[in-house]
Amino acid sequence: MTAYSPGGRGRGRPLRAVRRDKEHARCEGVPSATCPAKVSATCTAPEPRGARAVPRHRVVVTGIGVISPIGIGRQVFWENLLSGRNGVGRVSAFDPSGYRSQMAAEVKDFDPAAWLDGKAARRVDRFTQFAMVAADLAMAEAGLDRAPFDATRAGVIIGSGIGGAHTIESEHRQLLEKGPRALAPFVVTKVLINTAACIVSITHGLKGPLSAPSVACSTGANAIGDAFRIIERGDADIMLAGGAEASISPLPFAGFCATRSMSTRNDDVEHASRPFDAHRDGFVMGEGAGIVVLERSDHALARGASVYAELIGYGNTADAFHITAPEPSGDGMIRVMDMALRDAGVPQAEIGYINAHGTSTQLNDKIESAAVITLFGKHAAKLKISSNKSMIGHLLAAAGAVEFAATVLSVATGWVPPTINHETADQDCPLDYVTRGAERVDPAIAMCQSFGFGGGNACLVVQRFEEEGMS
Repeated sequence: MTAYSPGGRGRGRPLRAVRRDKEHARCEGVPSATCPAKVSATCTAPEPRGARAVPRHRVVVTGIGVISPIGIGRQVFWENLLSGRNGVGRVSAFDPSGYRSQMAAEVKDFDPAAWLDGKAARRVDRFTQFAMVAADLAMAEAGLDRAPFDATRAGVIIGSGIGGAHTIESEHRQLLEKGPRALAPFVVTKVLINTAACIVSITHGLKGPLSAPSVACSTGANAIGDAFRIIERGDADIMLAGGAEASISPLPFAGFCATRSMSTRNDDVEHASRPFDAHRDGFVMGEGAGIVVLERSDHALARGASVYAELIGYGNTADAFHITAPEPSGDGMIRVMDMALRDAGVPQAEIGYINAHGTSTQLNDKIESAAVITLFGKHAAKLKISSNKSMIGHLLAAAGAVEFAATVLSVATGWVPPTINHETADQDCPLDYVTRGAERVDPAIAMCQSFGFGGGNACLVVQRFEEEGMS
């Protein structure tokens, strides 16, 4: 298959710096800004990154906070991800007997009292507790818990998909058993999706932009991408961004079972999440949170912060097709990857690794693989691709953020985590999914992508940070 090359004004293969190539064969027609390759004054090709009239600020990652089924904190999470540790087991939060799916990737041994003030912990739902702890960890890693900064230029974007599921169920029981006067005064705020972002903002005194997206499984990636845009255009110096989810409770769990999108491999739960494998039969629900500190690069360097990597591109598209199923041709996936690459100003051939959405459902893995092949053409065979969901399950709204953190760590360390449980090749998924353990790849540039119910697609491009060339 040939590489994706959409028609229309301003579309085509991404350019890096200034170059002459076939993209500029279309340098005629509608007048536009001066051609970046100095070929024509009416070029309709995309401008290289940094060529805009208003310069974009560079954005780096200076802190990572992770709450996951395979560990709390960046170091434990990363070590277990590289070692292929499986976080999936039989559901323990409630009795799953009678449910179509009976396994999940739960966050084990999470004691809110060990991390948070008792009163503060009781006033929020589990998903917000996850977000609070992940934010604390990210802030501490970035050194922002002890360094002065302008709080009016530091903001928060943390999303969720289900929100306070545990609170909804427990308070509904209270309502039925004891009546309306028995409900706790913080029911509404415990349930609201924006509570996680608000509490983090209040806790750390962050007075800049505040938002809480909810775009199903792409939420975490959208939050990070939106925060990236805010810093890039100069509206903030620092942003805490990511997603949090804690929906392993009877009602949402049963609801997802009813969609028939979850695995029913109940007699072999440890091998249930098997992205891109021929015998995959659905995703495994997970829970957790991923929060990163994004920062304007010159601001980070001025205060002596350590930098993990640089975020250089973001794409966001919609399938406009179906409330749960991905569009069969993969058009939305193709466009979002292409959009992110254009935003980054890098050609497909420079991508070395893709942290895939890889849900372990028949449709997603097949369509995602085909989309990669369509966009990358021959280069697709050279890509390393892996799915963290094989180990941590699908964290829903937190998935994109936790997987972005893993992508950043791959660029920072050179290591790519494996896709475990991949035993039988699928002819519809013919790429290199890193199935024999972690590999040292040293990807200078990597992509992370998330696709959600309702057709939301998000893609982020990360590269190794180099101070050279900074203005």
